[in-house]
Amino acid sequence: MRYIRYLVLGVIAIALITVAVANRGPLTIRLLPEELEGLFGLSWQVTFPAFLILLAAMLIGLLLGFVWEWVREHRYRAEAAAERKERQRLEREVRKTAPRADKGDDVLALLERS
Repeated sequence: MRYIRYLVLGVIAIALITVAVANRGPLTIRLLPEELEGLFGLSWQVTFPAFLILLAAMLIGLLLGFVWEWVREHRYRAEAAAERKERQRLEREVRKTAPRADKGDDVLALLERS
């Protein structure tokens, strides 16, 4: 199983390196379209290699997906916590009411005497 994981990670690494080598050209990201930059007086832009922008977009999407699932599964985690507390409460109650092993069973003690 470990070798399959290494194989999959190797294939992913080769694919990412191939994409990075194929997309080395510069790509400019602008805050606003050129027409609106003059209107608002904002001309923020940054230039990166295209593969960095692709990788950043994939990572942001992955993180958003993780956060979305974490929020979506909150209900199930809350139910599990409530059930765990209830189980612990019931276990404490059983320990209080159950006869102790060192004391023995009263019915068996009566039968052994006779």
